Amino acid sequence: MIPRIHQQGSRTLGLLHYLYGKGTHEEHIDPHLVASFDGMAPDPGRDPSVTKKDLQHLLDQPLSLLDAGHRPDQHVWHCSVRAAPDDPILSDEQWGDIARRTVAATGIDPGDGAGCRWVAVRHADDHIHIIATLVREDGRRPDHHRSGKRAQAECRLIEKELGLHQVAPGDGTAAKRSTSAERHKAEREGRPRPAREELRETVRRAVAGATSEKEFFDRLAAAGLLIRKRVAPSGDLLGYKVALPDDRNKDDEPVFYAGSTLAPDLSLPRVRERWARSAEAATSENSARPEQPALPDVTGPAFARRRASAATWQALLIIDQGDDGAAAAQIAAAGEILDALAKTSAAHTRAELRKAALGFERASRSHVKAVRGHDRALRQAARDLIHSGPALGRGEDGATTAMLIDMAFFLAIAAATWHAKRHHGQQAAAARKAAGHLRVAYQAAAGEPMAALRYRGQHLAPRVRQRQADLLHQVLPTLATRVQAEAGWPALATTLDEARRAGHDPAALLIEAARRRELSTVTSISDVLVWRLRRGAHLPALTETRHDTPARGNRRQDSSVSSALPSLGTVNDPNRRR
Repeated sequence: MIPRIHQQGSRTLGLLHYLYGKGTHEEHIDPHLVASFDGMAPDPGRDPSVTKKDLQHLLDQPLSLLDAGHRPDQHVWHCSVRAAPDDPILSDEQWGDIARRTVAATGIDPGDGAGCRWVAVRHADDHIHIIATLVREDGRRPDHHRSGKRAQAECRLIEKELGLHQVAPGDGTAAKRSTSAERHKAEREGRPRPAREELRETVRRAVAGATSEKEFFDRLAAAGLLIRKRVAPSGDLLGYKVALPDDRNKDDEPVFYAGSTLAPDLSLPRVRERWARSAEAATSENSARPEQPALPDVTGPAFARRRASAATWQALLIIDQGDDGAAAAQIAAAGEILDALAKTSAAHTRAELRKAALGFERASRSHVKAVRGHDRALRQAARDLIHSGPALGRGEDGATTAMLIDMAFFLAIAAATWHAKRHHGQQAAAARKAAGHLRVAYQAAAGEPMAALRYRGQHLAPRVRQRQADLLHQVLPTLATRVQAEAGWPALATTLDEARRAGHDPAALLIEAARRRELSTVTSISDVLVWRLRRGAHLPALTETRHDTPARGNRRQDSSVSSALPSLGTVNDPNRRR
């Protein structure tokens, strides 16, 4: 059950016209009162002899207790309370009780006999609107400070008592939602979403991997945003606002939003924290990090994705083993990886990656302060993704994209587990939701490369296949039989053979890949090990020749592509490991 405190207003009658009207899409059905401050307020919805003007006059009578110069300009308080989609339809009596408990909890009508005048209007099955005048019967102003948090707390109690869907409690770190006026404006102008949400996504993408104010503002300008900077007399930059060029107010002026109103971590001081390089944190992180083989000095989307996969793997170790501040920094930087990946990936994965990035945004903030500096590897990886440009959806680009999405899925699940252990309900739910979108994106990206790897594995010489099977039984004796029964075993066999031919010790690689994280709860062990081995041995994600891969577009190849996809586990289980 979601209560929402709307922006205060000055026109009681105007709000009543909306509540008792047909709605923007004629969605309001049978508007009527379910409760009021005295239980006897006239109802223009059910009583034809009563007008909305009569109800407005009753609600605003306490204003006459104050001199004209002392009356509040914004005296209309408006709160909506909405049930979850899967909740049962509540009766008018139940909604009336919810309204009374809400105004009591928020301080609008605390039950002392002199509260504000209010009414609750129901014009749909799943929600009510409460409208109140912010002057008490004794002429004083109500104590409704932090009314949103008070309403949230009361709704959590109501959910338990009525057996309704229990919403994860918030902690004040969520981005500000678009107002009803902003949503209605977007609908009128044919926008897919409000300007605030579009600006938030654009600014987050501009932040991803940026290393200076100049780069940040250059990216905002390149994205087509209007920028207004707040500068002190000394010349120091204090803050910024952004606007969409075609989002205008009634005076045909651009509507600007400060970074802090888009999201708490998009204010200029918070963005600057990402750029600060702590030498002490960097030294500590380097000393704790296992030495990694040097990657080849090449550039391009595929290489950027390889480096991002390696940085993501290191982030997972820090989330598992580091302190809370370092882990929070990794989770926040993971959002930048997803923003960069969504911006640069091919069309067939972009939509789901964008949903993943938008969903993970909520998981990137909590009251655990991120210790910046520990996250520089992930932030550098995000920068590399941006500067390497768009990746193709096939060949090595497509395969390394699948490799990175696989790691990003794992990172989202690790973030969900970390948040859940600290009782960050909304963040854990957001991370799991992002993982679901990453799973879909991975299936789209991995189809071609995994089918090709399986095809090559199925055509290995019998003695080579036996050699890899013997190795598997030697290194993973308790899991070998299960692995060989999996559809992904041929892909793992050919990966082990490629590692041997590239000069690596396949046994050592397999031991390391299996040691990093447990495998017993994985749906497909072979599929997991393929990407770990190819990343760890720096093998090409997809080595394709005319003779060893099925023809592109052949739908009969290797049974079905979908059967070749690695299983990414159960998204709803935050404890499932890869």
